[in-house]
Amino acid sequence: MDIKNLIPKDKFDLETVEKLKQHSFDDIQPIVPDLLEWLQDINWPISQPIAEFLLPFSEKIAPEIVKILKSKDEMWKYCILMAFGKNIKNILVLKEINRIAENPTQDEIDDGVNEIANEINNN
Repeated sequence: MDIKNLIPKDKFDLETVEKLKQHSFDDIQPIVPDLLEWLQDINWPISQPIAEFLLPFSEKIAPEIVKILKSKDEMWKYCILMAFGKNIKNILVLKEINRIAENPTQDEIDDGVNEIANEINNN
């Protein structure tokens, strides 16, 4: 099977998300960046199921999470923090969450990313 077939085709492709559950992390590792793209908007129907699927692997996908938290996409940062922030223990991710909480950019402030980072820091 071509692993690329496990990348959802649209925001309603819950059938493909269900197929992900039949695979190990090693199987899906090459498409993790593609899957994380579906967390750019928490209101998309597949966003929550993908986040739940990836949550047990949050430590393994920490480098990808750091890239997102360092990006300029504030909505994506917010969604990633909502999905993984309270569970992840990776030092590099925690360092970036701390940076957002203590020294946020104006865009992070405007979009409330610093508020969710503060919540995570205080737990």
